[in-house]
Amino acid sequence: MSEQARASFGGKLSAILVAAGSAIGLGSIWRFPYMAGEHGGAAFLLVYLLCVFAVGIPVMLAEFTVGRHTKQNAVGAYRSLSRPWRWLGYNGVLGALFISGYYYIVAGWSLEYLVSSATGALYSSSESFSAQFDAFQASPRQAIYTIIFILLTHLIIIRGVVKGIEKASKVMMPALFIILIIMAIRVAFMPNAAEGYRFLLSPDFKEAFSPDTIFTAVGQAFFSLSVGMGCMVTYASYFKSNNNLTGTSMSVALLTLLVAVLAGLVIFPAVFSAGLEPTEGASLIFITLPEIFKDMPFASLWSVIFFILLTLASLTSTISFHEVITAYFAEEHNLSRKNATRLTSALSVGLCMLTLLWHFDLDFAGLHLQNISFFDIFDYTSANIIMPLGGLLTCIFVAWWMKPTLLRDEITNYGALKGRMFKLLYFTLRYITPLLIIYIFISNLGLL
Repeated sequence: MSEQARASFGGKLSAILVAAGSAIGLGSIWRFPYMAGEHGGAAFLLVYLLCVFAVGIPVMLAEFTVGRHTKQNAVGAYRSLSRPWRWLGYNGVLGALFISGYYYIVAGWSLEYLVSSATGALYSSSESFSAQFDAFQASPRQAIYTIIFILLTHLIIIRGVVKGIEKASKVMMPALFIILIIMAIRVAFMPNAAEGYRFLLSPDFKEAFSPDTIFTAVGQAFFSLSVGMGCMVTYASYFKSNNNLTGTSMSVALLTLLVAVLAGLVIFPAVFSAGLEPTEGASLIFITLPEIFKDMPFASLWSVIFFILLTLASLTSTISFHEVITAYFAEEHNLSRKNATRLTSALSVGLCMLTLLWHFDLDFAGLHLQNISFFDIFDYTSANIIMPLGGLLTCIFVAWWMKPTLLRDEITNYGALKGRMFKLLYFTLRYITPLLIIYIFISNLGLL
């Protein structure tokens, strides 16, 4: 067994912080607010809460079980339990690789805005924030900041599981929460902030139970918890035998939910105070929020604080999918930790440069698409095919193929814990979660 496979996180809190760091990223702070804005605010939040428990926690527990029981990377974990199922591990590694091809680019945006806020360039320019964003994307700076973010991730991963991933998570996760709370307190004193709270916290039950809201919330819960792509299998392989898997999964889910709600408590009061619409979509962070900050006293300071938050959230996620690929190379191809990390970082740089530099037209099998980028391909394939497929197959593998006693033993720490919720979990994992994922999978492919 390699040194990487033998490593383990220091304790229960470390396991929670590291796994939560994987789940809490741009999906919680960037994607959740604008998805909630487009689907009724509080209505979306209510259904999202339910979906976290119906979809996210069962799949996370299943992946925790596989990872801790085998103590191997995603591919090795499934292969050791059933050789034909090793392809489920490869699906996770491929998902992490595809996400590497675009996530670092978006993470680099947060770093650019952090630097431009700190130097005052963001607010001293005569151009609109929309024009500044477009100019940045067309400049070499986008590639530079992407590479810098890959290097930041590389420096953490190359230090190992304990000195790198665990130590970084112990610093970044508390910092992330502190900054969110500071920002939430600040916007609470903005005029008309109450309208933002009402939008986020007062649900319209008719809107909440519309099919569109329900299934969008299922997808958000699924993707925001980093399940279906090998991260939780890989991280759980570093858990100690006395970690409470159920407690850890519940804690990760609740922390992810808390961050999403806090992000909403920052963004929606600010948006309503500025008289803007909460349905601005993906531009909410990089165009709309600077517009709000500019009218605040000490605009650059608040902008710096927010983009530090976004940078930290991005970094906690990039180290997780970097580790999935690094652990695969180290254990499956007998590379040293340093060489596996270097290879993964080099692949990430190559994929991101391909994404930034190559656009093409697609005219095949009835598809007539213009100016398609690898950003679109990597984003669509990972989010709509690889991750839901990984989650679905994980449910099938753990609840239908694997012996129930193995799942029960891992969840109860071989009898040390009572496991009162096992029957409900097992039923959910066998029937409810797979059906919801199948619907999302088919819907995302546009077949419904």
